[in-house]
Amino acid sequence: MDKHIIITIGREFGSGGKSIASLLGERLGIPVYDNELITKAAEKSGLSATVFRESDEKRSFLGLGNILGSLRFGDFGRNMLNDGELFRIQSETIRDLAASGDAIFVGRASDYVLRDMKTFDIFIFAPRQVRARTVAARKGISEEEAAELVLKQDKTRRDYYNLFTLGDNWGVASNYDLCLDSSIIGYEAAADYIISFGRQGGLI
Repeated sequence: MDKHIIITIGREFGSGGKSIASLLGERLGIPVYDNELITKAAEKSGLSATVFRESDEKRSFLGLGNILGSLRFGDFGRNMLNDGELFRIQSETIRDLAASGDAIFVGRASDYVLRDMKTFDIFIFAPRQVRARTVAARKGISEEEAAELVLKQDKTRRDYYNLFTLGDNWGVASNYDLCLDSSIIGYEAAADYIISFGRQGGLI
């Protein structure tokens, strides 16, 4: 019987996690779900994909600290409840996709969502200055601006993960099967290494 392969990828902003996921998908012939998951969740719930996208943008803009602080004023609780409902819908979508076949999930706390299944959980990281240079080149901004964006996006991802996983720690090595510094060997070699590691460990 063919092995059911489920890979989850957490990543620091600018580390190339999405690119590495795409390479893994190509090499293994497995679908990769990232932004596509928003559309899948929308189809499942009957809501517009815009609802999920705006929720992502709101978290990115406000940050967890501002979101929790605003609860004191009583008029943000409904939005947080909505965010929790959106997370539930996305989580159900992730679980349905994982149950139906091989899949690679990028972000969305997918390692936590699928914690009761056999998965290959990976975290991709790189030195902050390397990621700032990567982001600066990709977005056509200065390295100083990119460095600030890296910090902001990392915080957004950490807050999202820690909030919805009830306190699990984003990026902590013990939560993953493999943590990999993409700056050492590059994206292509990183994808090859992940496949080799996964096969030796019986995860692929």
